[in-house]
Amino acid sequence: MILETNPNMSLTIVAADIHLIDLKTRLPFKYGIATMTEAPHAFVRVVANIDGADFTGIAADVLPPKWFTKIADKPLGDEVDEMLEVIERAVTVSVGQSADSVFDFWQRLMFDQTAWGSQKQYPPLLSNFGTSLVERAVIECAAKSRQQPFWQLLQSNALGIRLGKIDPQLEGLEPADLLPNQPANRVIARHTVGMADPIEVNEITDDERLHDGLPQALTECIARYGLRHLKLKVSGRIDQDVQRLARIADVTSAVPTEFEFTLDGNEQFRELAEFQDYWRAITAVPSLAAIFNRLMFLEQPFHRDVALSDDVLAGLRSWHGRPRMIIDESDAELDSLPRALSLGYHGTSHKNCKGVFKSIINRCRLEVLRRNHVTDIVMSGEDLANIGPVALLQDVAVSAALGVTSIERNGHHYFAGLSAFPESVQHGVLDSHADLYQPSPHGWPTLEIRNGELAIESVNSAPFGLGFELDVEQFTSLKQWRTQQQWRTQQ
Repeated sequence: MILETNPNMSLTIVAADIHLIDLKTRLPFKYGIATMTEAPHAFVRVVANIDGADFTGIAADVLPPKWFTKIADKPLGDEVDEMLEVIERAVTVSVGQSADSVFDFWQRLMFDQTAWGSQKQYPPLLSNFGTSLVERAVIECAAKSRQQPFWQLLQSNALGIRLGKIDPQLEGLEPADLLPNQPANRVIARHTVGMADPIEVNEITDDERLHDGLPQALTECIARYGLRHLKLKVSGRIDQDVQRLARIADVTSAVPTEFEFTLDGNEQFRELAEFQDYWRAITAVPSLAAIFNRLMFLEQPFHRDVALSDDVLAGLRSWHGRPRMIIDESDAELDSLPRALSLGYHGTSHKNCKGVFKSIINRCRLEVLRRNHVTDIVMSGEDLANIGPVALLQDVAVSAALGVTSIERNGHHYFAGLSAFPESVQHGVLDSHADLYQPSPHGWPTLEIRNGELAIESVNSAPFGLGFELDVEQFTSLKQWRTQQQWRTQQ
């Protein structure tokens, strides 16, 4: 593919590296076929020379088991090795690369990484996890060089985004033509109820009770955070799901709050008829009416192997009364959303780990549809145990700029805030983001959720989410981490 240039800046990647820290959850997080109790958290640092001056950008993410490749019998250590391989490959090939804009740099890296991953027989979702981390770090470099926060970079198109190069229907349009002209300063924190989470306090035994000052049961979370939006994980087994959802319906009905819900199908189905039978059965249960009457959408009910299959889902669009559905794991390539919409889905999710530029393009696609009077469309904000000090803030910065205001947030629930990080990091977060974080009873930062919302003014005013300089040298270098063989856990 020949890529045209759009002179916007002189950009060269001077250096890049990877550091890690190992994290343990305060609660086991059961999602689909996986239960996460610990995971490495990776930091990618990039030094970019932009118009003659060097700038440093950071990106970060947890390395979640059984998400990028949902293979039940693959050892978790092998999965982590693959995630680190794709990150290291993207970091390595980026160094020395030059481009006329961040967008051009991303486009070249993304195509190159996808081709390499195809040769390795890695799915694009996994291959471009590495792309997304480098992409985010370079975006922060650009924000610092232009002295503009992320949302202003979109409004001024300082990143050099050419929407028409990805989707001809967007030719002649720029992000500022389609995105909000101001970011949201408050977003709704949609709380995840994992399949192993206690619903009420009486389910927690004395041995299981945590003493970290944070809520544990769903009822405690509702009381503490003033929750209004809930994301409910389902197993695809009717009796099990009905029983659990009915308990959640009872708990939420007892609170003077108008809750809204989303369901996560966790890729449980491989046939349309199988899912239709499940959906008709579960929505006919009277005790679940409180949930289904206020259901915003259903996320990824079909396994990624069939979720965009014309044959398997041939009857989806014609199914009268089908739920509003979005893809998540299946949003792996630049054409995934158009394919999903043609089949009868209603939208997709935003996650930074799937790519910032991809989400910008998808949000613009959906806005064009909305302006053409297609109203039943969705872009949600989803999460997989996303935490600070970097990943969560950058993800929120992108969501706010895209106008996505209901965002699944669960990292603060499954991890004990930022307690695992050095004190210098904790102080930096509390000093720079006092609207978003507060000291826990033990002193370490934890998310400040009030009336079910996050205040993110400090995020929107920072270059790219993070309002202080983070020194990644205080974490473990990739080479040293591999030598220590810290991640070899069987779950």
